[in-house]
Amino acid sequence: MAKSSAPSIDFKALQDKVRAQFTGLDPNDPSLWPALPRNLLFVAVCVAVVAGLWFFWLKSVDEELVAETAKEQQLRETYKKKLVQAVNLDALRKQLEQVQQYVTQLEKQLPSKAEMDALLSDINQAGLGRSLQFDLFRPGNVAVREYYAELPITIRVTGTYHDIGLFAGDIANLSRIVTLNDLTLTPIGGREGYLTMDGVAKTYRYLDPEEVAAQQKGKGAKK
Repeated sequence: MAKSSAPSIDFKALQDKVRAQFTGLDPNDPSLWPALPRNLLFVAVCVAVVAGLWFFWLKSVDEELVAETAKEQQLRETYKKKLVQAVNLDALRKQLEQVQQYVTQLEKQLPSKAEMDALLSDINQAGLGRSLQFDLFRPGNVAVREYYAELPITIRVTGTYHDIGLFAGDIANLSRIVTLNDLTLTPIGGREGYLTMDGVAKTYRYLDPEEVAAQQKGKGAKK
């Protein structure tokens, strides 16, 4: 029985056939192209679209990843800070109590508006108690600060150097806060050992509720 011969493939004819399908293609109307180039164009367009969508999706995911990484780092830093605070919570509470006690002590040294007259009398009595002569005792305008009011008092006293020094010490030891500022000492001609001291005594007081309300109203108006 004779063996049937395998069909031979004419590769040259096949190449010519494929080449012919890619010859004379109209780029303005791909629908008229032969099947092979038309299908290849379709596959290329699909691959390009998929690749573009994949690229933009990966880009957005990458940006989201970077943002989440930065957020994670920030949360880690916040966690560390809060962890340190939690570990030192008892110490911080003790410090807060100490600060509150210190503030309370300072507040006790500030007179109220009603007590200012008594404080001015104490300053005057401190000078008279040291045999000083008041040539000037003039309270100025009250300067209202954020948490307190400041009252400057221009003073001029005459006495010996020793008595003036004791007077300054008495002012420092008053139960209320009084400071001496801009002091000048001038010898008195014809009175040996006697000096004139000019200066400004400043004392401080609480703000009344009305003054606090006015401060807050002023801040609100500025905002």
